[in-house]
Amino acid sequence: MTLDIQYNIRNNPNYLKYIRENSHWYKILNRNPEMFKEFIQEVKEKYNLRTTDKIEKALQTFLMFQNVLSTMK
Repeated sequence: MTLDIQYNIRNNPNYLKYIRENSHWYKILNRNPEMFKEFIQEVKEKYNLRTTDKIEKALQTFLMFQNVLSTMK
């Protein structure tokens, strides 16, 4: 694994947690460092860090707030 990838993994707690839970990524990234982008995508999908996930979470919060206000009327 290149030093850049090691640095990125150690400085991002989500990456570090995910690679510890899914140790097969150590072997993949050691053999093919270009797979780091796929690793990042998998982490974002697992921990709901994609932009669409954030929008969905904000929408759910807004709907919950709207429901609370409508019940208070």
